[in-house]
Amino acid sequence: MSKIAIVYGSSTGATESVAEKIKASFDDATLFNADSVSVDDLKPYDFLIFGASTTGVGDLQDDWEILLPKIEKMDFSGKKVAIFGLGDSASFSTSFAGGMYVIYKALKGKAEFVGFVSTDGYTFDESDAVVDGKFVGLALDEDNEYNETDARIAAWVEDLKKYLN
Repeated sequence: MSKIAIVYGSSTGATESVAEKIKASFDDATLFNADSVSVDDLKPYDFLIFGASTTGVGDLQDDWEILLPKIEKMDFSGKKVAIFGLGDSASFSTSFAGGMYVIYKALKGKAEFVGFVSTDGYTFDESDAVVDGKFVGLALDEDNEYNETDARIAAWVEDLKKYLN
């Protein structure tokens, strides 16, 4: 089975809480905060799960601003990447979970992405994080759809487990 690293950036604690729930769903996952992890810390892992909240209008959470350019230079050979992102689908319905897309765009073509999620059941107008009709990862709204979070995590983790070696 693959070694899993979950890297999250969290300003209010909501993304950290979701990262902990995702970690609890795997037997061999390690949790890292984006503000203190290094690329060298991530090299031994085969499966990388990146999580971030969205700030402002589709912007990536601050802790990722230093880390993401370093991760972009990483060798992703033999690694799989999944993304989860938090957003506010009511107040920011035209940029919901857009922070996820910033990570996806930075690593597109460099990493093998898994864990795309259907937009069915979500309430929002548009999002950069929707590519070819699906979210580039697990989109969550802890402000307005928190009652959906546990079920969405469970379904996503089940899907991700198909990709573990």
